[in-house]
Amino acid sequence: MNKLYVVGLGPGDARYLTAQARAALEEAELICGYSVYTDLVRPLYPDKEYFTTPMKQELDRCRHALASAGQGVTTAMVCSGDAGVYGMASPVLELAAEYPNVEIEVVPGITAALSGAAVLGAPLGHDFCVISLSDLLTPWEVIETRLECAAKGDFALCLYNPGSRKRADYLQKAVRILLQSGKDPATPCGYVRNIGRDGQQSENLTLADLEHAPMDMFTTVFIGSSSTRLLAGKLVTPRGYRP
Repeated sequence: MNKLYVVGLGPGDARYLTAQARAALEEAELICGYSVYTDLVRPLYPDKEYFTTPMKQELDRCRHALASAGQGVTTAMVCSGDAGVYGMASPVLELAAEYPNVEIEVVPGITAALSGAAVLGAPLGHDFCVISLSDLLTPWEVIETRLECAAKGDFALCLYNPGSRKRADYLQKAVRILLQSGKDPATPCGYVRNIGRDGQQSENLTLADLEHAPMDMFTTVFIGSSSTRLLAGKLVTPRGYRP
């Protein structure tokens, strides 16, 4: 059977590649992906064939990967983090019916929610929500509703895509929604920039302070629940165990 792997690369550093991801990339003859992500693995596999497309051409990238696999070229579609969390597994599988002779295997990776949380401590130690603030594919009204519901449910939150040049105030808008929905301004929060890459930075701060923190697309934000505490410099959301 012709094979297409959809591979989550994790944060980017080779240390975070799973053994399953490495095996898939080693088997692949062709590696497809957005150039930022193919550049992460190109030094490890310089002799592979590569196919890249710019942002907003994800479906073209998927179709090329599926067509190549259908012609007998073992192919890997790569993305950062986990392939199934804001990754390429969904669009590949949506198109899969058009390529019935291709076997698709989704290879999980370490998503930013998990790798970033590990830097800060254990902010996702209990129930949590992951929400992207990018309205490129999701209407902002839907994002607002999800933020309101997460706040009212007292979930810890992990926010992807908190800001960019075109969306400089989106995190500020999100913080205001959370405050208006009942979150305490003193809620412990944190963020990590360039997780697992050169120049990694992290900071702990309150929800009130978070509203004024500079953000970009390479930053992941963590917002605690009512039980989250800052303990010895680490964000911790207790699971409920007692010593």
